[in-house]
Amino acid sequence: MPNTYIISHTEATKIANIRAGIKDKQVDKRLRSVQMRGEGKKNPEIAMQLETATDMISRWVSLYAKGGFEALMPKKRGSYNRNMSHAEEAELLASFDKLAVAGQIVETSDIKRVYEEKAGHRIGSGQIYRVLKRHGWRKTKPRSRHPNKANDEAIEASKKLIRGFRN
Repeated sequence: MPNTYIISHTEATKIANIRAGIKDKQVDKRLRSVQMRGEGKKNPEIAMQLETATDMISRWVSLYAKGGFEALMPKKRGSYNRNMSHAEEAELLASFDKLAVAGQIVETSDIKRVYEEKAGHRIGSGQIYRVLKRHGWRKTKPRSRHPNKANDEAIEASKKLIRGFRN
């Protein structure tokens, strides 16, 4: 059977005071649902007034009961999820740059392996491509043959034709 969390009238009054200073509409909606629950209203009634699902009301009340006011605040998301600074990445790529300038083939799997060793954990291959793009690297692949080159049989046939016209 699910837990029924009881919000006291004094807590509802505290929430009303907190709501006065809240500018975020979503946080205000969450706090309002908990406040209404403290005023004695049932979840379906609150859900109808706030135009949301009854499950969400239950979840918000549960979060408030377990974690207080802070549990209803939006989570801060980090946007800087790099493992190394820009300078450290440049230093790591410098050794591969020397190999590339010398004419050797540099593969992303090698760069990824060294990056993971330095970072101390595994990373996705997409992250390596973002690092390379950030530092101005581009993906090039040496060709084994020219893409417009004809096959050997066609070349021999054209040689025979040319020899025939010279006579």
